[in-house]
Amino acid sequence: MILLPRPASYTAGEGEVDFDGDHLVEYVEGPAEGYRLSVTPGGVRVLASDAAGEFYARQTLRQLAGPAAFRAVPPGRVRLPVCEVVDHPRFAWRGVMLDVARHFLPRHDLLRYVDLLAVHKLNVLHLHLTDDQGWRFECRRYPRLHEVGGWRPDSRFGDRRSGGTTGRPHGGYYTQDDLREVVAYAAARHVTVVPEIDVPGHSQAAIAAYPELGVSGGPVWTDWGVNPNVLRADEAVVEFYRHVFDELLDVFPGEVVGLGGDEAEGGDGRFVRRIARHLVERGRRPFGWDEVLDAGPLPASTVVASWRGEEPGLRALARGHDVVMCPERHLYLDYRQSDDPDEPIPVGTVTTLADVYGYEPAAADRVLGAQANLWTEHLDSPRRLDYAAFPRLSAFAEVVWSPAPRDGDGFTTRLAEHHLPRLDALGVEYRPLDGPRPWQVLPGVPGFPR
Repeated sequence: MILLPRPASYTAGEGEVDFDGDHLVEYVEGPAEGYRLSVTPGGVRVLASDAAGEFYARQTLRQLAGPAAFRAVPPGRVRLPVCEVVDHPRFAWRGVMLDVARHFLPRHDLLRYVDLLAVHKLNVLHLHLTDDQGWRFECRRYPRLHEVGGWRPDSRFGDRRSGGTTGRPHGGYYTQDDLREVVAYAAARHVTVVPEIDVPGHSQAAIAAYPELGVSGGPVWTDWGVNPNVLRADEAVVEFYRHVFDELLDVFPGEVVGLGGDEAEGGDGRFVRRIARHLVERGRRPFGWDEVLDAGPLPASTVVASWRGEEPGLRALARGHDVVMCPERHLYLDYRQSDDPDEPIPVGTVTTLADVYGYEPAAADRVLGAQANLWTEHLDSPRRLDYAAFPRLSAFAEVVWSPAPRDGDGFTTRLAEHHLPRLDALGVEYRPLDGPRPWQVLPGVPGFPR
């Protein structure tokens, strides 16, 4: 079997057939996002449950066609193995959180990541748009948010305990038209974009733009870590953010909208509850990190992202909330990939390819799904992002798509022999299985391994 993620059923036949892209598609009843793909000497036929199922069948055809099919100019005619694939995803939420606040990712690179998610049959892109270090959403009512909050004069270089800085300004923001383009581009690839504006903590960039918002003032933060300065919880500040979220809702049509709620030292749960209620009144579902469970009664429709292990997610389930599992121990892909001293900026615990592939979400039959998180304090370029994400994100894709149990040895074989060449064809600068390439190491840049 050469497919990744592994399908529910794969039956190999004998021989190969020529394929020029022409195939029959028929819609039938079946599991959401599912399909049946038949390659026979008589041609290629797809039975799809819906448009997403048809799209994923096309992704499978690309895989069967070989790595060259993933190049910008694919071959016009290929040979496909005779086979039958019956496939549908295990989870409805197969997500990736991309932190564009700590380090801005230009729009064309963001669109490229949408493509990479689609190749892996992942269907949620969670955009972390604001934090202490940057505000990336154009807000027309309060333009200083992006004009001032979108830029910082410096950045911490490596782990914050080292005291080093880059001495280089950093910034950028997405216009609302930029983000509408991203949303439409993603929708065409059956990826839903979930935006997040973080409140009441991780808000120093907003406070730098409008000092009256914060408990105290100060510039856009140039450090990493948890900033104790949070938003004031009075009605004027809440109303300010209602207006901000209303603009966000005009750009992002999806049902789920992130409000953060995490790591707010001295934060006020009333702020989270009032913004959550506002989103519900606007017909949306609030999405927050698991600290929101401590904010008091939340709307029943609130989705909880369980990052501090899985126990908060189980508590959220017990309270009737939908849950996305994203425990840092398994699914924080900015964490170091081995104990090798050549790992660039080694932070966090060791999270190997095998660790990610071996992750099995708790309460798998009751959660919406799972999400891998890419925080970018130490991922300051698309090349660094590629290194951290892949091939661990390929392993994660199989966890959330393919049925359990999974075969680690079989995955490693498929990855090495078939999927890494696809990533090469796509231009992904992944971490090789035997360690970083010479240009991927960052000697002398301190980390903080745990």
